[in-house]
Amino acid sequence: MPTRDSHSPPPAAPAFVAPSAAASPSDAPAAPSSEAFDVIVIGAGVVGCAVTRRFALEGAKVLCVEKAADILDGASKANTAILHTGFDARPDSLEHRCIVAGREEYLRIRARLNLPLLATGALVLAWNGDESARLDPALQRARANRIAGAKLLTAKQVRAREPRLAADVRAALDIPGEAVIDPWSAPHAYLLQALGNGAKLLRDCAVTGGRFDGDWTLRTSRGRLRAACVINCAGLYGDRVDAALLGRAAFRIRPRKGQFLVYDKSAYRLLRAALYPPPGAASKGVIICRTVFGNVLVGPSSEPQNSRDDAATTAAMLRELRAIGERRLPALASHAVTAAYAGIRPATESADYRIAAHPARRYVSVGGIRSTGLSAALGIAGHVFNACADFDGGDRDRAGRGRPPPPSWPQTSALAENQTRDWQTPGNGGIVCHCERVTRREILRALDGPLRAAGLGALKRRTRAGMGRCQGFYCAAALAELTRGHFAAPLAWPADRG
Repeated sequence: MPTRDSHSPPPAAPAFVAPSAAASPSDAPAAPSSEAFDVIVIGAGVVGCAVTRRFALEGAKVLCVEKAADILDGASKANTAILHTGFDARPDSLEHRCIVAGREEYLRIRARLNLPLLATGALVLAWNGDESARLDPALQRARANRIAGAKLLTAKQVRAREPRLAADVRAALDIPGEAVIDPWSAPHAYLLQALGNGAKLLRDCAVTGGRFDGDWTLRTSRGRLRAACVINCAGLYGDRVDAALLGRAAFRIRPRKGQFLVYDKSAYRLLRAALYPPPGAASKGVIICRTVFGNVLVGPSSEPQNSRDDAATTAAMLRELRAIGERRLPALASHAVTAAYAGIRPATESADYRIAAHPARRYVSVGGIRSTGLSAALGIAGHVFNACADFDGGDRDRAGRGRPPPPSWPQTSALAENQTRDWQTPGNGGIVCHCERVTRREILRALDGPLRAAGLGALKRRTRAGMGRCQGFYCAAALAELTRGHFAAPLAWPADRG
């Protein structure tokens, strides 16, 4: 259903959110600067991180700018964390091509970057006759998308696979290859690898305008920046960046909120496969799946809204999600919900991605990357690089300077329960967050280096400290002490909490 925001044209001037009040990490030389870049990537969500990595590995002198105090602070900070096969995407779509390419590259590089993977497969479930009838078309689409092993299962076969499902399940479509990953360690690793290969990052840097006169000059909250090419990966503000830099936007963001419930780790053994509803026209619907952190996730909702920033949860929707989850998997009712969160997806008026190259201005707009962005990010990065390589008659020097030396492969912290965790290795300084078994060494590492955490949310995404069953009640004092002097807004515990 269209929102009011979807009918109003993008403003002539960008209405960006003001930069965070947190202290600006010294990720790159403070602008203004005489330094010129081959490429500036606007936005450090998962797609911006992947695009920055690709250009850096190709030898480009690349700068990534992010308006928030930390990367992944927009749409990328809250998602289902599923590595999709693309089984239900339109076979001839750009989204499908990017999902397939992105998934393949993730599988190739994940061991070298220490990225997790929990192979679950998926069951697309039917609970009545109408839903059962929709499974065969879904199977045909999966086969058109070359999903090996996709097949229909009877109710008896479904219950044999997932015995704790509600008794009225009628049938399912079995999709091998679907998997669960860590939604944050992947983009962190992409950007860390980019930085290790010469890229630069500038946080607290909102783009407010710019001009193209053969090269780009961007106006930002931290001064002017120059580059040969600009890649817009601004997510929820992508249409406004296009309007500011090109004078018009080819798409309009229609924000869509997705709310999630997180069940306690005790629920982890209730299921194996990711449980999907029958495919629908509006969204993938509510999913029940395990996480790599040992929990069970139920969500997302799909709620059109005007706001690009309101990621608040609502009691009514959380009750609805709980009812859906416990109706499909009744045993969930005996396990506690330990957390809830919401994210906003940058949907547009089109079901496909909105990626457009403007060769005459050496600019690429990457818009409409919805819930599949985590799976497709590396594929999107390859697509964007190839588009830029065609600028100026195929002169790759404008996007990159030739093949650099072999890339560095930074190792991210292992946070998944099926990896060897830091608490299991010597010299870790002891466990600080006992719910998630986060060590002192992991926290200190997250507060240092080129992607050091600038606030509590950033620290949680890097370590999971405070994200467990007690939601930081027991570790807050230790975190406040360890982070003293690192955050512009210090953690207050316990005196300032009354």
